[in-house]
Amino acid sequence: MSPRRALILTYGSRGDVEPFLALAKGLQGAGLDVLFATSERFRDFVTEHGIAFFPLSDASLAAIETQDGKTMLEGGRGLTRRIAAGIRLARRSGPINDALMRQCWEAARGFPPDVIVFHAKLFAAPHIAEKLNVPAFLGALQPMYVPTRAFPAMGLPHLPFPGYNRLTYALVQKSIGAFRGRINRFRQDDLDLPPVRHGRDVLAPPGTGPLRVLHAYSPHLIPRPDDWPATAFITGSWRLDKARDYTPPEALRSFLERGAPPVFVGFGSMTSVDGAALGRLVTCALHKAGQRGVVAKGWANLKIAADETIISIPPAPYDWLFPQMTAVVHHGGAGTTLEAFHAGVPSVICPFFGDQPGWASLAADLGVATPPIPRRKLTENRLAAAIREAVTSERLRDNARQLGTRLRVEDGVAKAVEIITGEHADGHH
Repeated sequence: MSPRRALILTYGSRGDVEPFLALAKGLQGAGLDVLFATSERFRDFVTEHGIAFFPLSDASLAAIETQDGKTMLEGGRGLTRRIAAGIRLARRSGPINDALMRQCWEAARGFPPDVIVFHAKLFAAPHIAEKLNVPAFLGALQPMYVPTRAFPAMGLPHLPFPGYNRLTYALVQKSIGAFRGRINRFRQDDLDLPPVRHGRDVLAPPGTGPLRVLHAYSPHLIPRPDDWPATAFITGSWRLDKARDYTPPEALRSFLERGAPPVFVGFGSMTSVDGAALGRLVTCALHKAGQRGVVAKGWANLKIAADETIISIPPAPYDWLFPQMTAVVHHGGAGTTLEAFHAGVPSVICPFFGDQPGWASLAADLGVATPPIPRRKLTENRLAAAIREAVTSERLRDNARQLGTRLRVEDGVAKAVEIITGEHADGHH
């Protein structure tokens, strides 16, 4: 029986929400009723795409915007200060996660689904699927959950020790396993299910069978390892077509028409302790590199002294903007990186944390980006030199163009929809 109702549970920044929204539209197009549960702040974004919305608490995202959150993300403020900030954030995260688990269950009770697709941050999802006896699919924007000998979990360094790659997945599992106590309370109090015994059961409770994982990136970027189980899929990326309905503000349109293709700079949902200082750094680097610049304020609130050669812009769809750039400077979030790859233009990546260093080194290995400059090592001279290289290197330009051509023929949403709705539900091809 193919499913009729899909519940999508995702959480995080815009980059964690948008791919799942693209998938939701694909499922709806295939005739399913879809309910989309995520942070309240994304309500308009989801509903304007014609998808039913269930609000989850915004508290976890609000924590990232506090001083402690900024200290953790930027990584420039000394290890002890970052650890202290991390401990304070962790203390707050327990009750926030408990609330999110109950809200996910509330969404499922009000809209009993035939299938659940979830982001790893909402680890109540597979337990709810077990309770309702429906299949659950983990949507993974990067390889972090299915162990392999081929490469380490995304964001962890590549080291030459035997057994190291598989060990990195055990570390990821261990960090998620830290929530086992909370999950067991939720299973007992809310779901009336027996406790799970191992850390790995947090994302893959034994009662649901083997974990099905949909990896939402292209096999051209990271080929499928031959030691993965049949329940792990690579679909291609899940992208919204936003360029179609977009009309740029007059100031941006005339800026683009006035001169040579500019360089884009933006750090997405990364916050900054000092948006004015980071904005000055970016402005000086663009001037030193002799490039026109389009700068997105983003969550870091980059303050730019706009002039003839630099314009500060409100959010614009990357699938419209990036193809018109000569290079893009960004933080290496999964969504932004994939948009840069799709656009076929070289990148300069300044990773802040998490999986971003992994995307940054992958982009450099693919020959479509300059060597990464970690946020804490970012200076105007380093950034100016990297921008110059990205703009003048024929190797980077050719590689980026060829990669973009290969990616643009893929339809990751269609492939994921086929797996979710097709005869794939038991994990067999």
